[in-house]
Amino acid sequence: MKPQPSSCLSMEVEEEISRHPCYSEEAHRFFARMHIPVAPACNIQCNYCNRKFDCVNESRPGVVSEVLTPQQAERKVKGVAGQLMQLSVVGIAGPGDPLANPERTFDTFARVKEHVPDVALCLSTNGLTLYRHIDQIVELGIRHVTITINAIDAEVGQQIYPWVFDEGVRYEGTAAAELLISRQLLGLELLASKGILVKVNSVMIPGVNDQHLPEVSRRVKELGATLHNVTPLIIAPGSQYEKDGRKAPRPKELNHLQEILGRDGMKVMRHCRQCRADAIGLLGQDRNQDFGLDSMEEDPTVNGRARALFQVELDAKIAQRIKAKQARQGLRSGGQTTRIAVATRGGDKVNQHFGHATEFMIYDTDGADVLLLGVRKIQAYCHGKADCNGDKNATLQEIISILKDCRILLCSGIGDAPRATLNKIGVLPLVRKGDIQEAILESVKYSSYFENINISKG
Repeated sequence: MKPQPSSCLSMEVEEEISRHPCYSEEAHRFFARMHIPVAPACNIQCNYCNRKFDCVNESRPGVVSEVLTPQQAERKVKGVAGQLMQLSVVGIAGPGDPLANPERTFDTFARVKEHVPDVALCLSTNGLTLYRHIDQIVELGIRHVTITINAIDAEVGQQIYPWVFDEGVRYEGTAAAELLISRQLLGLELLASKGILVKVNSVMIPGVNDQHLPEVSRRVKELGATLHNVTPLIIAPGSQYEKDGRKAPRPKELNHLQEILGRDGMKVMRHCRQCRADAIGLLGQDRNQDFGLDSMEEDPTVNGRARALFQVELDAKIAQRIKAKQARQGLRSGGQTTRIAVATRGGDKVNQHFGHATEFMIYDTDGADVLLLGVRKIQAYCHGKADCNGDKNATLQEIISILKDCRILLCSGIGDAPRATLNKIGVLPLVRKGDIQEAILESVKYSSYFENINISKG
């Protein structure tokens, strides 16, 4: 049967997110984002976070190389915008919580708005103090806000948040969870009433909130959330969850949950990369090291006209892709889908060697439509020639377990040992380069390779 998207958004919303790589699957292939690390303090504690290893915000490690002042952030944004023409979004996501550092956060946004007015402003928060800052958000023209909501039931929430600190008072247990949840839902409702697009992030924590997240999704949709992004648990070293021995969900568990959420009509994000709080570039890339403050001019120049012309060209490419996709829908096979893994360094290309990949993009296709299911993170298999030729490598075995539900793997190169091991479990590695969508549709004809193979995919 034909792969189905999670849901449809209105034309007005689609237009507004058309250049936002975190909100739009199409945009993430062409447009870049920049996270500015100006907010070091945090006002809650999460059991998957250890502040000695940076704060976790938006359900991913808030790792940064350095925390910037608003003045430094202004200079860096101007420097990046002057060089990275596809930069379309500037956000603040940590490394703590931006609204636990409101002066630094809003000062930075005001500077960006003044000096690089063509970028969209994006804020990520745990939501504890969000309701206090709605007017500032509206006044600054911040149109995209992400709230991390892991539970709407305090009994579940207390297993995630040991304490919350607000206005000089420390709350613990269910009291902490009740306060945080009530503030999150209030903030979401207030933002939606102002027409601001809200993405809700949730961390999938097996044994804690995995069964509860459909209820979360339904509630935030009722309150006006535009998008729900569920990401797998990442456990910081030394965190409470590491001490408890908790494990991250397996890819098929995450995929199953995303499918459930989509059935309720919520638009589900599947291309999240759980980025650093100082990430720069396309999703799946991090070019922060290419834009060091030491190498920038004191007052970088931003050519607004050149940026506008460049981004119009990207808009045209996206429109062309959408048009081609609509044309293919008339050729729909109506048959079974094929699951395909792609090794990529970004840019919507098959351009990564199997041994160097640190993630795989997972797609389903029926030969006409191509649906992104999500991103599966791995450790790179190859750290030298010996590793690439060793079929007993423990990392390879872990990668095999992650890919075993796929039929085809597309990559720019692969060694003999991993090729043979993948074949044994019924995964066909194909060496390809170029556009991901074209490569997927071309590779489907090789599905007949499996017709006479009796393999349990697990």
